[in-house]
Amino acid sequence: MSDLVSVTELPASARFVLRARPAAALACGAVFGVTLPPLCRVAEAGPRAVLGLGPDEWLLLAPKAEAAAIAGDFQRDLAGQAYSLVEVSDRNLAFTIEGPKAARLLNCGCPLDFASFPIGMCTRTVLSKAEILLWRTTETRYHLEVWRSFAPYVVGLLKEAGREFGL
Repeated sequence: MSDLVSVTELPASARFVLRARPAAALACGAVFGVTLPPLCRVAEAGPRAVLGLGPDEWLLLAPKAEAAAIAGDFQRDLAGQAYSLVEVSDRNLAFTIEGPKAARLLNCGCPLDFASFPIGMCTRTVLSKAEILLWRTTETRYHLEVWRSFAPYVVGLLKEAGREFGL
């Protein structure tokens, strides 16, 4: 671990991809307990977060132990509504990239302009050849989601680039 930047794997989470038209989106947010944000924005309530991935697509994040209850709540409370909720908990791994050089480390393979990437913003992007989902949680901390099969590649790339910072 470096004082300039660190990469830490996060504990397993419940993850759901939600697709809903505007008429059902409000009800979906109420059932999850977090208002669904617009595209490229994040909304949080306690340990739950919703990342706006598209005009009608969101990634729902919650503690792993809540996965079955979330699925059950949607099925029970939204009967008759038009929405799609797909659990993808095991598809991704998540990492925190944190420190005063976090943006510089990410720029080793990510084309984003981090000076124009505000706190609370999220986007799909790439890190070298791997698709990632990136969310800026604080001035010096980023939440990175990557498909499990690409995680070793992404971690290896970050470690190699981070050698400059003592990572």
